[in-house]
This record gives sequence, structure tokens and C-alpha cells, in this order.
Amino acid sequence: MINIFRTKSIDKLIEESSNKNELKKVLSATNLITLGIGAVIGAGIFVLSGNAAAQYAGPGIVISFIISGLACACAGLCYAEFAAMIPISGSAYTYAYATLGEFIAWIIGWDLILEYLFAASTVAVGWSGYVVSFLRDFNINIPVEYSVAYGSKMINVPHEGWKMITTQLTDSLGKKGIDMNLLSHATGIINVPAMFIVAFITLLLIRGIKESATVNNIMVFVKVLVIILFIIIGVSFIDIHNWKPFIPANTGTFGHFGWSGILRGASVIFFAYIGFDAVSTAAQEAKNPVKDMPVGILGSLGISTILYILVALVLTGLVSYTLLNVPDPIAVGVNAMGTKLFWLRPIIKIAAIAGLSSVVLVMLLGQPRIFFSMSKDGLLPPVFSKVHPRFHTPYISSIITGVIAVVISGFTPISILGELVSIGTLLAFTIVCVSVIIYRKTKPELKRPFRTPFVPLIPLLGAFTCLAQMCALPMETWLRLIVWMGIGLLIYFYYSRHHSMINKK
Repeated sequence: MINIFRTKSIDKLIEESSNKNELKKVLSATNLITLGIGAVIGAGIFVLSGNAAAQYAGPGIVISFIISGLACACAGLCYAEFAAMIPISGSAYTYAYATLGEFIAWIIGWDLILEYLFAASTVAVGWSGYVVSFLRDFNINIPVEYSVAYGSKMINVPHEGWKMITTQLTDSLGKKGIDMNLLSHATGIINVPAMFIVAFITLLLIRGIKESATVNNIMVFVKVLVIILFIIIGVSFIDIHNWKPFIPANTGTFGHFGWSGILRGASVIFFAYIGFDAVSTAAQEAKNPVKDMPVGILGSLGISTILYILVALVLTGLVSYTLLNVPDPIAVGVNAMGTKLFWLRPIIKIAAIAGLSSVVLVMLLGQPRIFFSMSKDGLLPPVFSKVHPRFHTPYISSIITGVIAVVISGFTPISILGELVSIGTLLAFTIVCVSVIIYRKTKPELKRPFRTPFVPLIPLLGAFTCLAQMCALPMETWLRLIVWMGIGLLIYFYYSRHHSMINKK
């Protein structure tokens, strides 16, 4: 019988990754930090912060960010230990292969598709919302049917533009005495802008990792600078009445405001923190991964968490949380500052567009490298590990990832995508935290350039908080995860285990 729990030694992993004709080692510690910030600061600030506040936590979304940030800190320390010890592009997939065996590695590799590929599509949808809003300021109007997901029900609200029909919006219009039946309605057909940005960045990534990193550095500088500007200016316009109540009373349904809403908000905006782990997918392209990977992971996570908390405080202080369930909540916050600061509106949108672009870039960079590692191990067909002879990038994997992401971003609503990405990421983080404990017990003699402190306390806290947030997600998200994993198991038992390189040997 084939041993589906056979592990692969670290020496073997590093030996197999040492082909000098494959991926180029061009990334510095600064590049890794900006890659992490590029992935983390994006949809969390520019899209999901407002959505989660409006639907789940109210101003208490600040507490949700803190909860998720603490969970990520524990997971980040675990990732840093593995990334320094096993500097391979497979991220959590590779770590699981070394500690828990091939079958669990497949599970986590298949799960990571939810994190990276679906995350790219989610952020592309948010990018579309900001681009459409930005172009509208210059009287360039993209028909709403071609800028939202298929089947999305939209309504044209006076002085606010097209909004997705939700319970909160319906209640808000009712209180204002506005008859929804008298307003223009539309139904989404396809999200063309979202599909465009995915296709464009896919081509950039095929061109080369160094060029992609340079573009990312520029976008990260722009968005961080503008976010700091938004915080500094926005503080003087805060209306503290918007923070009352800071934790809105629960509606009687678990997850809708109250403390359960804060927990669900933390689960949903956990999506905002994915990205620091994407740094680990670039390990084989780092100049000095043993030293620089922990710096890139923990540095990007720390900077991003501070900015998230400050933006959440300012945003919910500028505008009532009930008005933030829109694709561009930061732009709504800028509008609340008054006409004198209208000049800030296009700048914020440019920063959001740059920020979301960098997130799409890093997510689309990470997924092909997961496929690359899985293919090298025989768990996916050899075509996934083909490297371009000139650009030295996994171009076939990039093309496949890009095509799928284009389709998903064009037809799927952001709410469904965001929850799928969150549950996939939480599962990955849980397994990495558990793996640190197991590897400390089974391989205590191994050299660890970076060591997670207070083991097993930190990994256990990381695993527990991640599992708690998974439990707070809607049942529909769990059912989608189960179906997704079922498809993955079929592929593993009918293809992957029979072609596994380690089992062949």
C-alpha cells in the first residue's frame, strides 16, 4: 500500500530546489517586506473594513482587527520559523510535507488555492469598484451591468450612485422616505474591470519576478503614503457620535452585531491579513532567505496591523457604520470630510487602486509557486512546473492561475469570495501552527535560524484563535469548503498519489 503520510526531509527539499537554472534569486529583505505590505494592505482597508463594519461589528470592527492581528502574530511567528528553516517556494504546503506527510500536504496545498487564487479574484472585484468610482469623477461611466458580478442586484441611489441592494440599504432608504420602486434598477452581467486587472498582472508576472517586485514597491509606497495622509487629516473630522454604540446590540442572530458580530467580523476581515504568508512563497527567489524571510513576514505584518487599526478608528468616526457596505468605503469617508477636501478624494482612489493592484500582484505571484512545488513533487502534472527559458518564471502555472482568476473575478460576488478566502487561510494557518509543535517534538535537533518563542503556547494560541474564527463563519462557507476539499480528495486519490515522486522512489 502506498504510504500517503510519508514525509520529505528538509535536506531533500532544499536539494530539489537548488537548480540554478530555475527561479532567480533577486529579492532583498526590503523587497520581501514590501511584498508582504503589498499583499496585506489592500482589500482589508479599502473594501472589507467598511463591509464588515456595516454587516457584522459596527465601530467594534476595530476590536475585530485586533483579534485577527493577534491570531496572525502567532501564526506569523510560526511561519517565520519554517520559512527560515525550509526556504522553499511551497509555503505551508512544503512545511506540511516535511512534518505531517504527503496527504496533509496535499490538503493544505489544495486549500491554499482558496487563499491565493480566490484572494486575487476578490481583490480584483474591489479594484473594479474603485476604478469605476474614479472614472465616474471624470464623467467616464462604465455601465453598471459590466462592472459588477453576474446576478448582482443594483439600485441607483440619489447623490450616491449605484449600490448593491442589501437589507441595510433598504432600511436606510426607508428611513429617508425614499421609495425603492421609483429608483433605477440593474442586474450585473460581468465585471470587466476586474477581469482586466487580473489579465494585466498575470502578463507582468510572466515577464519576471524582479520587474514585478519593482512595480510592487512603487505601488506600496503610494498607498502607504496616502493612507497615512487619510489618517492624519481624518482625525480632525471625527464625530464621536458615530462610535456610539461602539458595539451595536446583537440583532438576535449570531454574528450580526454584539460580541458574536465582532468575532464574525474578525473572521471575515481575517482576509485582510493574508499576504504576510505569501512572502514565504517567494523564498526560492530571495537572496538570503534564512535571514530575510522572518524579517519580511513579521515586518510586513506589524506595519500593516498598526495601519489597519488606525484606519478603522478614523473611518467609523467619520461615517456611520450603516453607510459603509459599499465597494469604496474609504471614498465615502473622504466625502464626509466636506467639499473643502474634495481634492483628497481622487488621491485616495488612486492609492486604493495602486494598493489593490499590489495585492492582486502578490496573490497571483504566490499561487503559481504553490503549483510549482506540488508539480515538482508529482502531485500535479509536470506542466505546472515548467519554467520560462528566458524569464525564469513558472509561466504555465501563471497562465492557468490567471485564466481561472479572470473568470472568477468576472462572475462571483465579493462577499462569497471573501468568506471562502478567509476559511481557506484560517485552515492553512492552523496547520502551520500545529506543525511547529510536531516538528519541535519529532526533530528537536534541527538547526532553526529563527525560533518561535514560548512553544507550545504561541502555536496553540494561533491554532485556537484561527479555529475559533473559522467556527464564526457562516454555515454556507463551511459547506463550500467541504465541497472544495471533496474535489481535492478525488484528484489526490485518482491522480496525485499514483504520480507522487516520493512514493515512486
